Amino acid sequence: MNSFSTIDSLTTALVALPLLGFLINGLMGQRLSKSMVGAIGSGVVLGAFLLSCGLMSMYLSGAFESHTTNLFAWLPIGDYTAKFAFLVDPLSLLMLMVVTGVGSLIHIYSIGYIHEDEGFYKFFAYLNLFIFSMLLLVLGANFPMLFAGWEGVGLCSYLLIGFWYKNADYTAAAQKAFVMNRIGDLGFLLGIFLVFSTFGTLDFTDVMNAALQLGTDSPVAVGITLLLFVGAMGKSAQLPLFTWLPDAMAGPTPVSALIHAATMVTAGLYMIARCNVLYALAPTTLHFITLIAIATALLAATIAVFQNDIKKVLAYSTVSQLGYMFAAMGMGAFATGMFHVMTHAFFKALLFLGAGAVIHALHGEQNIGQMGGLKNRIPFTYKIFLVGTLAVAGLPPLSGFFSKDEILATVFAHNPILWVLLLLGSLLTAFYMLRLLWLVFYGEYRGNHHVVEHLHDNPNTMNYPLVVLAVLSVVGGFVGMPAFLHLGNAFHEFLEPVFASSNALLPHQHLHATTEMALMALTVALVGTLIYLALFTDRLSGIFLRSLHTEGKNTAWWKKLWSKKYYVDEIYDTLFVSPSRMVSRALHQVDTQLVDGTVNGLGHLTALFSQMSVATQIGKIGGYMLLMSLGVLGLLLVFVLG
Repeated sequence: MNSFSTIDSLTTALVALPLLGFLINGLMGQRLSKSMVGAIGSGVVLGAFLLSCGLMSMYLSGAFESHTTNLFAWLPIGDYTAKFAFLVDPLSLLMLMVVTGVGSLIHIYSIGYIHEDEGFYKFFAYLNLFIFSMLLLVLGANFPMLFAGWEGVGLCSYLLIGFWYKNADYTAAAQKAFVMNRIGDLGFLLGIFLVFSTFGTLDFTDVMNAALQLGTDSPVAVGITLLLFVGAMGKSAQLPLFTWLPDAMAGPTPVSALIHAATMVTAGLYMIARCNVLYALAPTTLHFITLIAIATALLAATIAVFQNDIKKVLAYSTVSQLGYMFAAMGMGAFATGMFHVMTHAFFKALLFLGAGAVIHALHGEQNIGQMGGLKNRIPFTYKIFLVGTLAVAGLPPLSGFFSKDEILATVFAHNPILWVLLLLGSLLTAFYMLRLLWLVFYGEYRGNHHVVEHLHDNPNTMNYPLVVLAVLSVVGGFVGMPAFLHLGNAFHEFLEPVFASSNALLPHQHLHATTEMALMALTVALVGTLIYLALFTDRLSGIFLRSLHTEGKNTAWWKKLWSKKYYVDEIYDTLFVSPSRMVSRALHQVDTQLVDGTVNGLGHLTALFSQMSVATQIGKIGGYMLLMSLGVLGLLLVFVLG
């Protein structure tokens, strides 16, 4: 068997495994033990990860550069037929490793976290379907394949966010995520239509090659990229379509980790990276992406400062970090953006699962105002959370330091003013994460003492994945060393074949080594100062405690504004939701009163005439003859008098 047939087999098998897990647990899970359900659900994703490692090993050994596995003809569209095909190249390999690697750890963690839930088997079935959909998305060789996975992760997010469907608020959050993503998907679908009408094909390789014939900033290139970006705004939670993601915290914590770290929110970034040639030909779109990204990063960071739900803080952190990734994309630094996608997957999965460990230990408590002093009560979870906090804050040598500072350096090379804004966002990130760490683990316990007296240890199935993610959060950034060290950047070199054409089209600004070191030193000094003040002095403890209370007459207007999330949800409710409900109620009245009323009225009228006619059916021949005689007499009178 040659290497290419082996690639076909490995690729098909790794996609099929999560689908198989979904079918087994979905159809037979109710009759299986929880141990078996957990083993199947986790085992298929772990198996997909091992197969992904096999593909990665083959690529690194030079067995292939880019390979397409064609399974069957799928969608005939005129003279073009979209094939059900998988594209394996460095970009899809990177996403395979993230999706299956982090995804398998989240599955293993879920065995302990969700073990007592009556819907245990359904939960694992949905998780497996989520992974399968994401694998379709990142391996699809054409736009229809990507769109199928795109909609699949949207469906799975709805199922998992609303998993505890008996709670009306949770089902509302699931509906909000589903509807808001459909808004973005409309733009995405229109973009795909425009791609097909322009190039006559939907295969990524053919489209990107044909796109090279377009002029820079041609109307069609700008139109396609803007429409596709609308879809990314929804999936990856950018302004103005970001409000669904914080509400997605309604689902079980492993769902939050999966959405925020390995699957759904990375889809928009992956799509832009996959279409990098189109975006390189549309600088206007890139400028627009940059502005949206920086606005999103700052807006979400400020909101996170005054959130008191442990998962909501992390949710707005994700929105903000996505802004950083898109800022890199907007600068044409596609590999830099994907670098932060990878490192963020490590430390954000760690933080969400760490938050889940806290919530699990406190019997469901999520309000950080009801926590505190847990450092010595759950020391393992504290250490894990500390690693994640320092990673997202950007402290060297943790992974977040390498990827975020690379973004900052890239932005500075293009526009120092925008760099100042993102630096401010970085300081806010460090502040709200240290606030979260301090309020949960330091100070005095502020909650129900009956709960804290009965803290229970988390099972090993929850702890082992946390250890792996902590290690990745520490060492994961070393694959992308800063340029001034002259040690080579393995991450950029790995993705170079994917971005070679767009790199040739875009101008790239390179910083002098001294400048890059100075910027990095400044960032680390500012973040390090915040860490020192928060964890080694009492300088910030009072600020952290006061930040829990944002109500009252003397509260500063900006604190109220941030704590109320800029009233974005209220604005959307006023402008869109309430008018839509009014129209729906009016149409309901038209339907029930006018349409149904007319139909029902005719029915009642017919019944009335029937009842009247029944009254004439007296059943006596004499009576009938009398009525007939009266009728004849009446007719004669009409003729005579007429």
